[in-house]
Amino acid sequence: MNMIRARFRMVLSEDIWVSEVSRSFPGATFRLLTGVPKGSRALELGEVRAENPKQVTDAVRGHADISAYDQLYIDDQRAIGQYEADEKSLYEFLWDSSLPPEFPITVEDGEMEFALTATQDQFEAFGTALDDTGRQYDLLTLVHTDEQDTLLTDRQRKYLTVAHRRGYFEVPRECTLAELSDVLGVDKSSASETIRRGVDRIITQFIVSRD
Repeated sequence: MNMIRARFRMVLSEDIWVSEVSRSFPGATFRLLTGVPKGSRALELGEVRAENPKQVTDAVRGHADISAYDQLYIDDQRAIGQYEADEKSLYEFLWDSSLPPEFPITVEDGEMEFALTATQDQFEAFGTALDDTGRQYDLLTLVHTDEQDTLLTDRQRKYLTVAHRRGYFEVPRECTLAELSDVLGVDKSSASETIRRGVDRIITQFIVSRD
């Protein structure tokens, strides 16, 4: 079955608590690790990464839309807390589309990034529903996958694995293409082409475009 894996970036309404707090701390990263509905509220587990996480979590704890905040972990770079939030629209449109949220959901400076996996029909329905909300968003990546296909061929996986172990990708390189070709038992052009194609597949799959 052909599936679509996509990643979006969306501008959040300023009246959403995490949008408001994240705009107050533009250098901080907020990660919603999981969230479930609880009546008219949402029970969430969230992480903050910042230069001063306590200052940020104090702002979260003190927000009018947050209650029952329980600090689970904190150090000088990140904090994790469990809390209840009045505002569920951070991700409730995903529930409305019948697509389960994929965590973590990340928010920075009033913008949210999230991913989803769907069939072609589900993706088109989701896009229509998203457009109907009038939200401002960007489609960052769109990858079509097939359950019968793997990201790399067996040959590409073998060559990349050997290249990695031999230090071919280190800076500076610990292994030349000629040395790598000898280990693999192939000529340099074959090794170079197979590695290049494998790297290209990985970049296409995982690099998030910011254009």
